[in-house]
This record gives sequence, structure tokens and C-alpha cells, in this order.
Amino acid sequence: METHEPIAVASPTVNEADASETPVQLSLAAQLESLLYVASEPATLNALAAALDATPGEIEAALEELSAQYQARGIRLQRLGNRVRLTTAPEMAERIQKFLGLEEVNRLSQAALETLAIIAYNQPITKPQLETIRGVNCDGVINTLLARNLVQELGRADTVGHPMRYGVSFDFLGYFGLRGVHELPPVEKLDALPIPHVAQETAAVSPTPDSQPSAQQPPDTDL
Repeated sequence: METHEPIAVASPTVNEADASETPVQLSLAAQLESLLYVASEPATLNALAAALDATPGEIEAALEELSAQYQARGIRLQRLGNRVRLTTAPEMAERIQKFLGLEEVNRLSQAALETLAIIAYNQPITKPQLETIRGVNCDGVINTLLARNLVQELGRADTVGHPMRYGVSFDFLGYFGLRGVHELPPVEKLDALPIPHVAQETAAVSPTPDSQPSAQQPPDTDL
């Protein structure tokens, strides 16, 4: 869970008392933490490496160091592909909601959870592939998941019709308390994945022009 309040950035100052002292040299992990703290969106490893004059390998090592340090703190690292961000510890979700006075939330439907699981374990996946697995038209449920920012578009497939490919998002990781897709349980242990409460959407989702139910695949009505 993350907020989007303005970030305070400290300016370097020097006074007469410590002007002659040698400034403390921050470790690469500490410098990386500062960049992630002020980042308004997930940062790519290449951007972090360029900003810190470091190699991708050094950034990877610094991320591992930070991740280990955060295990005893209220902050976690979340990673999706080559992008990374800071987030709060999933154990604090309920208290953070209480502290921020978040609106009442509701659970995802069974249809949405089933679709989300298929996307998570088969990404990148297209809508035709998804509908083949589920056996129903998935326009509505995909629109719902997109509106809730639990899935994201990953570009079009290089196949006939060039259908859109889908994958899970950083919000998906946040809602399920995961640091990355590597923490997804084995398919045979899906019951181990906690079912989060997801905020109700505030606006209706308009169907896309090609979102008419097909004759072979009945539409999902349980969204």
C-alpha cells in the first residue's frame, strides 16, 4: 500500500561547527533507498544504475541488501520484472487502512479471482488464450481488473489479430502482500494465497468496442 503525498527532500547544509569534518559517505544501498523513496512510480534498474553511476550487478546486490534489512522493518521492496519500488509491510495493511481512514472495501468475486490467477501464472497472456482456459467471455472481468489496477497491458502479441497481452501489476503484488511474482505459491497450493479486500471502484467501466459476448463463450456476470 502506498500514498502519493508530496515527498520531502533534504538539501545539503554545512555550518561552521562541522565545515572541516569529512561528510559521511552513504553506502550504495542507502543511496538506492533515497532514490526509491522519492520515486513517484516504480523505477527501472537501468535508471537507478545510471543515477548512481553503478552497474546493474551492483544495483542488484544493493537491492538484496535492502531487502534483508527491511525484514525487521515496516518497509518492503516490491519488484516486477526490471522495476522496483518501496511499499509498506503487508502485515500493517489493516492498521494503515485504519490510520488513513480508508473507505469500506469489498472482496473480489470468484470470477475475478479465477481470472487473476490465470493471468498471474500464465503471463503474458492474451484474452483469447484466457477465454480458452476459462471457457467464458472475459471482457467484463478484464475491464474490472484493469479498472482496479490489478492487471496491466503488456503490448500486443505478434500473432493474427495482434491481441493485447496482459500481466499482473504492482497493485496486484500489494493487494496480495507479495514482494514479487516469485513469491506466488505453487499452483497446487493456491489456497495459501491470502484473499485481500479490494476497494470498490468509484466509476463504471465502459465496455470496449469489441467486447460483445461471443456465441461460443457466455459472458461473465459475476464481477
